[in-house]
Amino acid sequence: MGAQGVRLASSQQELNQFTRYLLRDIQALEKMLADDWFENTDMHIGAEQEICLIDENNKPAPANMAILERLNHPNFTTELARFNLEANLDPLPFRDDCFSSLESQINMLLALLKDVAREFDVKILLTGILPTIRRFDIGKENLTPLNRYYALIEAITRLRGEVYELKIEGLDELNIKQESALIEACNTSFQVHLQVSPHEFVDKYNIAQIIAAPVLAISSNAPLLFGKRLWNETRIALFQQSVDTRATGDHLRYTSPRVTFGNGWLKDSILDLYKEDIMRFRVLLTTDVEEDVMACLQNGQTPKLRALNIHNSTVYRWNRPCYGVSPNGKPHLRIENRILPAGPTVPDEIANAAFWIGLMNGFAEVYPKITKTFDFDDAKSNFIRAARVGLSAKFVWEKGKVVSDTELIQKELLPIARMGLQKAQILPKDIDRYLGIIEERSKTGLNGSKWLLNSYAKLLKEGTREEAINGLVGSMLLNQERGEPVHLWRMADMQDISNWEPYSLLVEEFMTTDIFTVNVDEIPEFAADMMDWQNIRYIPIENNQGELVGLVTARQLLRYFSNNHKNGAQDGLTITDLMIPEPITVGPEATVIEAMDIMNRHKISCLPVVTKKKLVGIITEGNFLDISSSLFRRLAAKKKKDLPKNTPKDRIR
Repeated sequence: MGAQGVRLASSQQELNQFTRYLLRDIQALEKMLADDWFENTDMHIGAEQEICLIDENNKPAPANMAILERLNHPNFTTELARFNLEANLDPLPFRDDCFSSLESQINMLLALLKDVAREFDVKILLTGILPTIRRFDIGKENLTPLNRYYALIEAITRLRGEVYELKIEGLDELNIKQESALIEACNTSFQVHLQVSPHEFVDKYNIAQIIAAPVLAISSNAPLLFGKRLWNETRIALFQQSVDTRATGDHLRYTSPRVTFGNGWLKDSILDLYKEDIMRFRVLLTTDVEEDVMACLQNGQTPKLRALNIHNSTVYRWNRPCYGVSPNGKPHLRIENRILPAGPTVPDEIANAAFWIGLMNGFAEVYPKITKTFDFDDAKSNFIRAARVGLSAKFVWEKGKVVSDTELIQKELLPIARMGLQKAQILPKDIDRYLGIIEERSKTGLNGSKWLLNSYAKLLKEGTREEAINGLVGSMLLNQERGEPVHLWRMADMQDISNWEPYSLLVEEFMTTDIFTVNVDEIPEFAADMMDWQNIRYIPIENNQGELVGLVTARQLLRYFSNNHKNGAQDGLTITDLMIPEPITVGPEATVIEAMDIMNRHKISCLPVVTKKKLVGIITEGNFLDISSSLFRRLAAKKKKDLPKNTPKDRIR
């Protein structure tokens, strides 16, 4: 979506005209392939670095437009959300020190960005999904205010509808309704490009599909979303569902998701991919097309194929075909690897890129004609399994052999990647460094996702969920600054929490979401037993539509049973007869201060959290006790840290 001037079609006539341009681009590409227009030597690599912007509380900072204006740098551009940026790396010849040069280039750009971001009290973080991101952050007000993003969101909404469900199940379960595809902006990735000659494109593209699973498993770095532990690489499920334009139906007709692994091996040429995408996916966006592509070819000029590139940018293959024009004016083809997450550090990202590119360059020598002995469905299921499980997954490999990912990586894939890099005359020290990172990850079983999950489990035992996710981000910031690869990181600690200010919390960040409720028609005895079993003092009451209609307290039930004891049983009563109707509520986007004010003003100790009449959480005095306890603990630790080292212990109060 980096193209300027894209928009929604204003009429069917405009849409039809754009489709004509699209078909002419295919004709032009077919002729260029037949007439051997493309670069076949001096292959290049490139990358796109997506970046999270966070504030002093480690929450998303919607400041990309101001920072970009201040940066005024051609390598930086916008992303879908206002709290993300992208740095486009200059292409490098695939030889010699290209990987260490790529790392130096990223570090240089990140240093420039940090200096400018600091002026806005903003920090930067490399991660697959920011652990501290909240549903509140993905509202439409955080869409980057550019026409092409408005057009994309509107186009997806037109096809799919205003509201859709997002369901991802892992150790925890996420089941929410969304009103905008902006939730896709929770994903941040490190996209790697490899230039490929036309005569090798089919074989290289199929190799990219086969190696996608083990590369994803070793590099996964996004297991958390909204504090829930989902897939080891949750980006895969989240991206597919967030921009899915399919509507549910009553029949079994197959329709492909717009984010796709594909449906079979590539057989003839890159044209097959482009043609399939045109046939399967409706045009979302149009643009003005001024060039006559066939006239360009007649005049010996390389066309830009603008219509084809616009459409290709709205179809999200995990291995995406790309057409481009080199600075020398010759056209080239690339495969864009979209599976890799951002982070955990720049060396980790370059190691992932070197592993993938090395495999792409060496795989055919060890596995010639691999599609004859490898079933496509196995490659696809391996990819989904890697996304779900990460390291420790088992894959179906060539000829149906079942193998663990770590065994496959250590015994087969690392030697192939090394050979592929050596064939390109990559510096031996760079090969050793970057493939050494991959090897150590596979030996220790510690990649970004494992570190996050292990650290999160540790922090949850020491504090609240909000403290835990803040501690994760604080530790990630410290480790990224050091630049050590993730397999060397210590687990996150509560001491890593920085600038934790509970007064800035939103209700959705500290409310209780595991709620027990009763229906309006239930008997009081059921509510009383539920309170006893769960040791709770309040139970929300819902109607048959799942809407909050009341609240019952332990005191009310105690009074009810006391009266029953004195006056005899009152048969026929339901919880509706006892409940507080239309209780005072709060929205999830309110702050902790606002919630406290409501409870103090109305002299209540329980506050249901409601969105569109539906109960989404509850706040009680216990939640505020947890926050207060955490705050006092932080203040005590800070006081102890600030005392001189020779302070007598009896003076520490």
